[in-house]
Parts: sequence; structure tokens; C-alpha cells
Amino acid sequence: MNNGRDFVVRDYWAADYPYVADIWERTGISTPGRGDTAEVIENTLRRNGRLLVLVEKASDTVVGTSWLTNDGRRLYLHHFAIDPRFQGAGLSKPLLRESQKIAKAIGLQIKLEVHRGNKRAIHFYEKAGFKPLGDYDIMIIRDLSEIKD
Repeated sequence: MNNGRDFVVRDYWAADYPYVADIWERTGISTPGRGDTAEVIENTLRRNGRLLVLVEKASDTVVGTSWLTNDGRRLYLHHFAIDPRFQGAGLSKPLLRESQKIAKAIGLQIKLEVHRGNKRAIHFYEKAGFKPLGDYDIMIIRDLSEIKD
């Protein structure tokens, strides 16, 4: 499926940020309101989070991401993305498998959000063992100036 190319999953390095940000922008995962900066990533890493990257060995090109944040109770899987040029080659499987291994090794549940309309992703995650979490809807306040005193 990957045309004889070799790929490796490794931890994020600060120098990866421009490539990671590019993948997130091209896949629509990152929008200006989300605040997906290098500083935010580093902050989550200091708090026992992980950002895994999938790298094509020959070119040392980052082609996928899996960002795990840790609240001490569970891991949250964010920004799971494969570069559009590499989608459909089965590369998401080893990246997700490594993410799940991390959760299992530290003994925390793993939770993710997926857009209701993204049937392909829902099917992928369900095949990997994820189940819907009841009838919950996700709510957020991104602009903290909206919080009333």
C-alpha cells in the first residue's frame, strides 16, 4: 500500500512544527481559533502529553500526526491526521496503534472527538475498538473574553 516506502512513528521534535502545522492546515484540523501553536504543543508535552509523528524514512518527511494530551484521568487523541498526499495507503493504522499502545502502557482510557459527518474516520476508529460515548455533544468556549465576570 505504501509503494515500498518505509515509515516510522516517533515522538515530535520542535523542528517538526512547520511540517506538522502544514498537515493540520491542509487537512482542516487546525483553524486560527484553535491555537495550535508550537508553544501550546510544548506545554502539553511538559504535562505528560505526547505528539507522535509518522515519518517517511528516506526523505525524513513528516506525513502524519497523533497528539495525545493527558489530564491525569484519560488521554485525549487530537489532531490525528495523515498528509492528504499519503492518505489511503494504510498509514493511519500504525500511527493509531502506537497511540493506543501509549494509553495501554500508562493505564489511561483514550478518548477522541470525530465529526459526525466523517463516516470514513468513524468507521476507522470503530474498527480500532473505539465506541461512541453515549449521546454527548461537545461544547467549548474558545474566546475567554466571552466569560462573564
